[in-house]
Amino acid sequence: MAEAKKAETEVEAPPPKPRGKLILFIAIGVLVLVLIGGGAAYFLMKKKPAAESVDGEEATSEVKPKKKDKKGDHSAAPSFYKFDKSFTVKLQTEQQEAYLQAEVQLRVLDATVLETLKQFDPELKHRIMLVLLGKKASDLVTAPGVQRLSIDIRDTVNNTLEPPPPNKNKAEAKESGETAAADAPVQAVLFTSFIIQ
Repeated sequence: MAEAKKAETEVEAPPPKPRGKLILFIAIGVLVLVLIGGGAAYFLMKKKPAAESVDGEEATSEVKPKKKDKKGDHSAAPSFYKFDKSFTVKLQTEQQEAYLQAEVQLRVLDATVLETLKQFDPELKHRIMLVLLGKKASDLVTAPGVQRLSIDIRDTVNNTLEPPPPNKNKAEAKESGETAAADAPVQAVLFTSFIIQ
């Protein structure tokens, strides 16, 4: 009987081994996850202090490209504002009726101007419509004529967003060049569609 009990004891001993293997596999799995998490945290933390460091010239050189000076940052991605509908107007009559349909987009100084444009949207549409209604078809069949219209719309929008001081005379207010002032909210007016019929 002693031999029978030994045989039963030997038979009963193997079941704890799979449990030990299961615990070993779980421990290895947890260890692997901890190592992966630790490695990810290391790489994320490694980049963060370099960007946040205040002492040294490295931090200063990283901050400078993000700042925008009054002359405009040409390396930054441009921001555009597109009106929801194209403008359709009857042009001033010469010999026969002519209609203009134009899609207008505004290239703005920075993304903060986009919110201001949304607030002024109805007034801007009205003023742009008035500018378009004042044109003749013959004025708009050449590239210089379309460029002049673009400048007129740009100046109208800029004067709506930032009205000129009241002491400025009308001759000075009418002066405008090919390029907008460096700090003007709207830098250019672009036509993505321009059809005269």
